[in-house]
Amino acid sequence: MKRIAVVINAGAGQGYGPQWRATLAERFASHGLDADITLAEDANHIMAAARAALAAGAPIVVAGGGDGTVNAVASVVLDSGAVFGVLPMGTLNHFARDLRIPFQLDAAIAALAAGHVARVDVGEVNGRIFLNNSSLGLYPDIVRDRQRQQRRLGRGKWTAFGWATLAALRRYPFLSVRLSLGAEDYARRTPFVFVGNNEYHMQGFNIGERDRIDGGMLSVYVAQRPTRFGLVKLALRALFGRLRQSREFHIFQAGEMVIETRHRRLRVATDGEVTVMAPPLRYRIRPAALPVIVPPPQED
Repeated sequence: MKRIAVVINAGAGQGYGPQWRATLAERFASHGLDADITLAEDANHIMAAARAALAAGAPIVVAGGGDGTVNAVASVVLDSGAVFGVLPMGTLNHFARDLRIPFQLDAAIAALAAGHVARVDVGEVNGRIFLNNSSLGLYPDIVRDRQRQQRRLGRGKWTAFGWATLAALRRYPFLSVRLSLGAEDYARRTPFVFVGNNEYHMQGFNIGERDRIDGGMLSVYVAQRPTRFGLVKLALRALFGRLRQSREFHIFQAGEMVIETRHRRLRVATDGEVTVMAPPLRYRIRPAALPVIVPPPQED
């Protein structure tokens, strides 16, 4: 049987326990995989379990959870020589969705057993990787407030997110930033900067999706001083496929980028997790840096 290490976020989805772990091991075995499964309680445990799997010589390390869990395990597997795998078991699962990894558990395990490996790009900012995107401005503020409400008020994730969004729009903070992309500099005063690992659909009904994660470019999206109502209009333009026509929204592409600001510390989101960083923020794309198991290509 093929050996595989699996690190599961025990708090992802509906939560998972020891009995479920035994059942999952049987499902892996039915596909010819000898799975060493760890149920991890938090981000530190997730990363420690991934490091332990590599130290034990695991050739494949799989992350089971949402995008935060996937990022944490990938950051350990990156540059290790091992192959990365994903079981989409979180709320949104953007990385898995863009790689066309099945959300149905047995189908995802079957894809892991088939073992088709592709190499995908990884974004990086000040040494921290992101598989999906990074952002500064409104979104990290919303995430920080959402987490605070969940801890202090016991609100559910989406209820807390809604209240945090309303609070952020009331504050409506702006950032003065300078973006350096190669020989070009751009000064902007903006409520948010969004940096994608490859190009995102930002219009129509595919907002937040990517056609590929191996194009070797960062895509940068900057809102140019919209009012609160202007942000609502941007959302409507996106919905009806007119976002690229907006003069309030700027799109750039680059392999590397530096963002400077007067702030000594800045909250930066990477795949939904918020870290405080000291500017300048140095972004780069790492082409084909991560080997990951994906479904085999469909035959025509």
